[in-house]
Amino acid sequence: MTSSADYKPPATAADAAAAATGSGTSNSTMASPQQQQQHQIHNQLSSGAQAPHSPNLGARIASVMIMGLTGVISRTFLYGLNDIEVKGLDRFKQLLDSREDPERRERGLLTVSNHISVLDDPVVWGVLPFSYAFNPNNLRWTLAAHDICFANPTFSAFFTAGQVLPCHRLKHSQHGGLFQPALTQAIRLLSAQPFTQPGFSPAPLTSPVTSSQTPSAVDIPDPFTVGTLTYSTTGFDSHPSPSIYTSNRHSWVHVFPEGLVHQHPQVDLRYFKWGVARLILESEPAPDVVPMFIDGTQQVMNEERGFPRFLPRIGKKIRVAFGEVVDYEATFGDLRRRWRQEVERVSREEEAAAAKSKELVERKPRLLGDLPEQLKYSEEAQQIRIECARRMREQVLKVRRELGGYEESDPAFGEASTWAPDRKVKAEKYKSRVDGSEINQD
Repeated sequence: MTSSADYKPPATAADAAAAATGSGTSNSTMASPQQQQQHQIHNQLSSGAQAPHSPNLGARIASVMIMGLTGVISRTFLYGLNDIEVKGLDRFKQLLDSREDPERRERGLLTVSNHISVLDDPVVWGVLPFSYAFNPNNLRWTLAAHDICFANPTFSAFFTAGQVLPCHRLKHSQHGGLFQPALTQAIRLLSAQPFTQPGFSPAPLTSPVTSSQTPSAVDIPDPFTVGTLTYSTTGFDSHPSPSIYTSNRHSWVHVFPEGLVHQHPQVDLRYFKWGVARLILESEPAPDVVPMFIDGTQQVMNEERGFPRFLPRIGKKIRVAFGEVVDYEATFGDLRRRWRQEVERVSREEEAAAAKSKELVERKPRLLGDLPEQLKYSEEAQQIRIECARRMREQVLKVRRELGGYEESDPAFGEASTWAPDRKVKAEKYKSRVDGSEINQD
């Protein structure tokens, strides 16, 4: 068993670049940082280097304490100060119990729910018994706003130990969007090493850039499989890289695909953003997908609450429902096949382009989450993601319907066009023109 304290990473990016150019020093014109680090992982895979099993002892203790105490506080709050109703918990606990040993897991676990309060995570996980709270290896990873939860080193350390990934929001950062490192990280946490991507032959290493260029969304180094223990979301920041540890294979990831808090009077759902489709379609193998539905936490932390605004309200009725594991083949099987076909089409085009090229190119494996431009923006890829997100939303609505007590969802709410931003509104907080819910753009 290898811990991070024992792990010896491969050569640096500069060394890799020098090796690729056949010189002892790097040139002003070289492969981009993304390409340099892809070269590193190619060398690592070829040499048989082993990834570390787990973080160092200090990091493990911090995670146990933060996850454990948060779980205890959340459970005490739910069951001691509120009226809690939970459906499907026994079935979900059985699923978690079957995943307790990371070495025996065969696939990742993806839970997906609506988002009605800033307290949804971590408070809803208080429904799990105390015995689950101090075992971070069998608890969720999630994504949270980089500009809030990772705004300073103290926050960053706390939320990292709490198994949170830094997600950039486009309103606040040029590094946001569907293809940012946090989503690549989530895909790989749901998967297992080695992170080679099915359907791709090794792709060419081309497109040299000057070393003086500012890192951008397209050449941020691939952080997760280059043998380093940290990764960057901007090209300048640094965060511990959990997917490199084999103890995190086939992890549990939870997401809120609405992308923001939505407090509708009938707890209806906005459209689901496409990031959830990437997790469903690109993880290897396909994850177990469990839809969830939450109600009541919007009364605990209502967006229109007055003084004292920072304090949660108590004595509220809270409902949490866990659906059954989705029949993946029946629900997403055709979309996954279409996605594979699109991957194979792009792979063939890359091979044909490489064959026509007169330049000597280096070959490398295509890694999970590492998508060429065609797979990011082709019409077929976009249509697959739209349909996958729509079907996932229907699964959450199914749990809402089974829980009972709600009006049927408005079909228009599932369309992205319905929620197009109102460019005329300049205020940070305002009432939605669609359903009157409070919009908070902070």
